[in-house]
Amino acid sequence: MTEDDQIARAARAKRGSPFLNTEQAAAYLKISALLLRRLRRNGTGPVFRRHCRYVQYHIDDLDAWSRAQSSRGLAQ
Repeated sequence: MTEDDQIARAARAKRGSPFLNTEQAAAYLKISALLLRRLRRNGTGPVFRRHCRYVQYHIDDLDAWSRAQSSRGLAQ
């Protein structure tokens, strides 16, 4: 990630919370919310947090999971 990307990402996070709900996280990853729920249930999805009864994903965790998935695909 370039420094310009990091600055833009930090600015977006500063305007709002870096935590996304399931639908927002799915859109961020460009997958369906149903698939993200299945991955969460199977324990193979990105790290998530429960804030009271709400499931939240941090942008950094989504990025890390996405990078790991692309690395895993290259290793196979």
